Amino acid sequence: MATPKLEPTSAGDLIDRAILHDPEAIRAITTQHNRRLYRIARGILRSDSEAEDVLQAAYMKAFAALSGFRRDSSLTTWLTRIVMNEALGRVRERRPAVRLETGRAIVGGQVIPFPTLSAEADPERVMAQRQIQALMEKAVDELPDAYRVVLVARVIEDMSLEETAELLAIRPETVKTRLHRARRLLREALERQSGPFLMNAFPFDGWRCERMTQAVLEKILSKA
Repeated sequence: MATPKLEPTSAGDLIDRAILHDPEAIRAITTQHNRRLYRIARGILRSDSEAEDVLQAAYMKAFAALSGFRRDSSLTTWLTRIVMNEALGRVRERRPAVRLETGRAIVGGQVIPFPTLSAEADPERVMAQRQIQALMEKAVDELPDAYRVVLVARVIEDMSLEETAELLAIRPETVKTRLHRARRLLREALERQSGPFLMNAFPFDGWRCERMTQAVLEKILSKA
């Protein structure tokens, strides 16, 4: 599903239109953010279905509160915070003792590559890459919570150091430490099983992106 290309100067107008329940504005915002927000929720919850439930609930809260958005941070950051809070709330309900702990490690290491599927790849190659994807997702799921969230934000979603630190309310140095530890643990787990070849994790596009957008739009318009 193609993500709408929005000019920076149109962001405020898009928010204003969404506050008035303009369907096209709501659709543009959700399709623009679905992939990132789903991955953040999925990184915390380690469940596809729970991540989708959380994403939809977070969108409903966000659009209900959009008129109060002060716009002193980006809409993306604001939405991501809402999704994270919703996901962490789900974790607390499921596991009351869970909390994100600070990791200790030497800063360093390289970003792990994420090869992508080719539309022209032969069936055997596609199957092999899907197996690698499954191994990678399992390895990410098994990371400690604090490391997993940072890895999803920094490596998979390519968020900046400062943006990640602000989002998690931690120091940039702590982000670096957790990321280094996450990379090391992930690399060790994958090399034991299949080597260092990974692929793009937790896709949320095509019909899944459209389904989420349509569900949110229908709920908002039904309350208008």
